[in-house]
Amino acid sequence: MDFSIKALLFYFSALGASAILSICILLIATSKIYPVIYRSKKEKRFLDPSTGDTLEFPSINEEHSVHLSVIVPAFNEEVRLPPMLDECTEFLEERCANSNFKYEVIIVSDGSTDKTVEVAHGYSKKLGTEKVRVLELETNRGKGGAVRLGMQSSRGSTVLFADADGATKFADLVKVENGLTKLIDCDYIKEPTKAENKLAISIGSRAHLEEEAIASRSFFRTILMHGFHFLVWLFAVKGIKDTQCGFKLLTRRAARLCFDNLHVERWAFDVEMLYIAQTLKVPISEIGVNWTEIDGSKVTPVWSWIQMGGDLGLIWLRYTIGAWKIKPSKQE
Repeated sequence: MDFSIKALLFYFSALGASAILSICILLIATSKIYPVIYRSKKEKRFLDPSTGDTLEFPSINEEHSVHLSVIVPAFNEEVRLPPMLDECTEFLEERCANSNFKYEVIIVSDGSTDKTVEVAHGYSKKLGTEKVRVLELETNRGKGGAVRLGMQSSRGSTVLFADADGATKFADLVKVENGLTKLIDCDYIKEPTKAENKLAISIGSRAHLEEEAIASRSFFRTILMHGFHFLVWLFAVKGIKDTQCGFKLLTRRAARLCFDNLHVERWAFDVEMLYIAQTLKVPISEIGVNWTEIDGSKVTPVWSWIQMGGDLGLIWLRYTIGAWKIKPSKQE
C-alpha cells in the first residue's frame, strides 16, 4: 500500500478516535451519574375541585393504599382524554362494584396549554380525589418525565401507565395482569402487600399486529421502524419486540426502582426503563394487546424516530462509560 494512503488512513483513524474520546470525556463531565429529579411546590400537591383545597401527593416510598394506580401522561389532550378516561373509569368502577378493589387514576398534565387540566378536574370532581387526581406540571418535561412524577405520586400495589389517546383498549388490562400474576406467583388484588414487594413488569405489545400495520405504512416508514427496532436491540433491550406500546404494568417496587434511576424524559424513556429492568434482572412479560391508531398523535414519525435513535445511542454510551449508573434498591 502506498505510504500516502497509509498515512491518510492513520490520520483519519486518529481523528476518529480523538473525536470519540472527546465525546466520552464531555459526556462524563456534563452528565449526572444518578438522576436529579426536580419538582416544584405546586407539583407536589393536587387540587380537590369539590372543595378548592390543595392536598399533598403521597410518595411511592410509602406502602400502598390502593390496589392499582393508573398514570396517564397528557400534553394538550383535551379532545382525546375524555374517551380514554370514560373507558378506563367505567372498567375500573365495574370491578369495584364486584369486589373490594380500590384504584386511582393520576392524570399528569405535562405543561398543557389547552383545557386538559380543566377536563381532568371534571373527572376528579365527578368521582372524587380518592379515585382521580390531577398532577399539573408547570413546564413541559416530556412524556418520560410526566410518567415518572406520576409514578412517584402513586399509591398502588401495582402501577400502570397508559397513553391518553386510548389506543389500547382498557379491557386488555386483564391480559397484562395475567402476565404479571405469572411472574410474581400471586394475585395483586387478593395479596396486594405481597405483590407490591415483588419485582416484575408486564408490558402490552403490538408486535403481533406488525404485519397488518406494515401493509398500511409507506416503505420509508417501514424502513425507519425496522431501523429503530434494530437500534433498540443493538444498544439497549434484548428479547422484547415492542418497547414503545404505552401500556405497561409494574409492581410498586419495580416502579420505584426503575423510575428512581430513569434519566431520559423524552420518547425513548420506555427503552431506558426496560434497559434498567433487564440490567437489574427484573422479570419482564410481553403480552399482545389490541391497539388502534388514534388521530392526534404527538409523535412526528421521521423526526421523533431520529431523535429516539440518537437517544438510544447516548443511553448505551453513557452507561458503558460510567457517565450514568444504576442505583439498586435498598431492599436488594
